[in-house]
Amino acid sequence: MINEENVKHVALLAKLEFQDEEITRFTQQIDDIINMVEQLEELDTTDVPVTTHGLQTYSVMRKDVAVPGTDREKLFENVKSAKDGLIKVPAMIDNGEAGA
Repeated sequence: MINEENVKHVALLAKLEFQDEEITRFTQQIDDIINMVEQLEELDTTDVPVTTHGLQTYSVMRKDVAVPGTDREKLFENVKSAKDGLIKVPAMIDNGEAGA
């Protein structure tokens, strides 16, 4: 059982200041929490698997496995202009070579 002296002592150690009515309220709240924990201790958890995390964890990273890509001919079906197997696009920067 927690008493007001325990709460005052912990408050002193934590360098916290409380009014007397707060100490009384905290004492009751802490005592209620301890009673709930004691109820949990009475439960038989022999066959309950250990829970290490509240949510099931999984890796969002896929395995690094090579897979066939899209057929090159199929990719080039919608290309407007191609040259030597590459997609030809308008020049973006004038470097003096392409006449951009």
